[in-house]
Amino acid sequence: MKLAPTAPLPPVPASERRNAARRIRLMPSPTVTERIVVALLWAMAAITIAVLVFIIGYILLHGLPHVTWSFLTESPRRMGREGGVLPMIVGTVLVTGLAVLIAAPIGVATAVYLTEYTAEGRLTAVIRFGADCLAGIPSIVFGLFGFVFFAITLGLGLSILSGALTLALMVLPTIIRTSEEAIRAVPYAYREASFGLGSTRWQTTLYVVLRSALPGISTGVVLSVGRSISETAAVMLTAGSALGLPDSLFDSSRTLALHFYYLAQENISEANAYATAAVLVMAILAINLFAYWLMRRFIARGGHHA
Repeated sequence: MKLAPTAPLPPVPASERRNAARRIRLMPSPTVTERIVVALLWAMAAITIAVLVFIIGYILLHGLPHVTWSFLTESPRRMGREGGVLPMIVGTVLVTGLAVLIAAPIGVATAVYLTEYTAEGRLTAVIRFGADCLAGIPSIVFGLFGFVFFAITLGLGLSILSGALTLALMVLPTIIRTSEEAIRAVPYAYREASFGLGSTRWQTTLYVVLRSALPGISTGVVLSVGRSISETAAVMLTAGSALGLPDSLFDSSRTLALHFYYLAQENISEANAYATAAVLVMAILAINLFAYWLMRRFIARGGHHA
């Protein structure tokens, strides 16, 4: 069977050829385009860093001159116009520490179950979806839930325990996700070697997987500490705002972030507000630097083992 001859294509007019050549000449070369994109990316990164440095520098510039030893070791007087922030430091440490102590075992155990003890299916999808939804809930909603359930229904009142339980629910998704990713990053060859030596699944998980994933898990826990320290709305409705030193976990206490909010919102003392903010910023900055160091160490260990 013979194919019918195709008709020749019509010639391209000279004007169209000249326009096409002109457009090609006007287009920047790939090298120039790449340089422009890289310059834009550097500019955006520089703007981000500049904003961060400006905020931290502004707060420290106005707050550090008022941060003295007496400010850190005395209780507030006259509703915070005078005195220091010792009860707030104690309250922050108690609420944050207890929240992380509650959330960390639950979060790590959930991550271990998702990665080591169950196959991918509907149950794991539901758990991950629930964790993601929990991470997206506004903090004020957590505060209202904690006030209704922990403070009123369970009878805990406005106390350190109510605030810690509420914050534990807030930071739980972060710990679950970071722990899950850290466990998944452990090479499967480690598990095979452990099984080959006769170890059980629990022994392999405890002594091989969790030990290798410990830096990544620690990073998630430290980041959760930073979020708990800076939380205001949820703590206001659950831990209360007492100015005195707490005697037990069932006493009300005010955190540093909440104390700064009251000092600034009610215009009680601008100097003490800046000083409280400086203490809070330095604490959060130290925690984030520690988390960044743990992350770098985790990455370095992973590369070394590889």
